[in-house]
Amino acid sequence: MRLRALAKINLGLDVIRKREDGYHEVRMIMQTINMYDQLEIDIKEEPGISITTNLPFIPTNENNLVYKAAKLLMDEFHIEKGITVELQKFIPVAAGMAGGSSDAAATMIGMNRLFGLGLTVRQLMERSVSIGADVPYCLLRGTALAEGIGEKLRPLPPCPNCYVLIGKPSISVSTKFVYEKLDAGNIEEHPDIDRILEGLQWHNLNKISENMGNVLESVTIPAYPIIEEIKNHMKEHGAVNAMMSGSGPTVFGLFDDKMVAERACEALRESHLARTVFLTTVFNNGGTRR
Repeated sequence: MRLRALAKINLGLDVIRKREDGYHEVRMIMQTINMYDQLEIDIKEEPGISITTNLPFIPTNENNLVYKAAKLLMDEFHIEKGITVELQKFIPVAAGMAGGSSDAAATMIGMNRLFGLGLTVRQLMERSVSIGADVPYCLLRGTALAEGIGEKLRPLPPCPNCYVLIGKPSISVSTKFVYEKLDAGNIEEHPDIDRILEGLQWHNLNKISENMGNVLESVTIPAYPIIEEIKNHMKEHGAVNAMMSGSGPTVFGLFDDKMVAERACEALRESHLARTVFLTTVFNNGGTRR
């Protein structure tokens, strides 16, 4: 079975407070985009999970979320046969785009179909939160409001069709580092999540973009100023707005004009500010196959 694991961006990311258990309570608007990893999953007669990947630094043991997702369902449903997974990574790693979480979500979809487990997406989402906070969203996909630690999800009206320019500099950022450095009690500027929700309701890209915000930028940008440079470069080349996704360092810019987006993409490549430069569109649920 071949599956696509789609990347995500955050149209808004707010941190409400730090909980006593150490986790942060968030309020985020998540959006899937048409950038994806590919997984090919096959059943094998021998027990066990074998993973191969195109990137040598990606773990292929129990430290990989694909492995954890497969094992979770194997253990619960006493699956005696094994699987082989060929994982082709295209989503940047440690980039704030939920690549690993999306790979885990695709694995759960594949396992459910291959072994005829009969689980609904909602039932898979309930199980997946133990793998990672972003995995339930990666199963849901589309446009959604995420609350709690990211596991409380509400589907939203789809984001207006637009072009998304991705720029990831040649650095990786630890999510753990960003959240540890964030002082949740002293955040000076919070994004207006409710206004972004209104923009989605009205299908108004300008209203969405003018209210975008990510409180994690207050930690990541001082540590890695290149992120601000990429944001400014995108805006100077016609983005209606640009922002860091998740804990970074990936920056995305939204464009309402294809030609402007294509010129901005070429300009970003020529600037050498970003190692990964990719122009795509938003993904909204509605019949597209995995």
